[in-house]
Amino acid sequence: MEGSSVRTLEKICVFCGANYGKDKSHVKATHRLGEVLGKRGINLIYGRRSLGLMGCVSTAAALHERQVLGIIPSAFTKKNLIGKICGKELKVATIHERLLKMMEFGNAFIALPGGFGT
Repeated sequence: MEGSSVRTLEKICVFCGANYGKDKSHVKATHRLGEVLGKRGINLIYGRRSLGLMGCVSTAAALHERQVLGIIPSAFTKKNLIGKICGKELKVATIHERLLKMMEFGNAFIALPGGFGT
């Protein structure tokens, strides 16, 4: 197609839950997504919890030496709420600002199972 351009995916923003959920296939698929991102050289933007599906995707991407950026509202930064840092962390004031930053930094978006915050 004349005049078309190909865009390279450098950063994908993944929205998913901080819990594992009831369906174990979601855990396996989320971990696999992190592996695929890593193997294809795509960096991850996510909601910065190390628990549940968020933890699966971020750990798998980081294990493949990809840049991982977790964006977290400052109210959630208590250690018992977020767990160990996987990659870099960006603290924002509100959940709304978190969503705006995730959309600003991502080239593409994937939504996986999660709760109301997803």
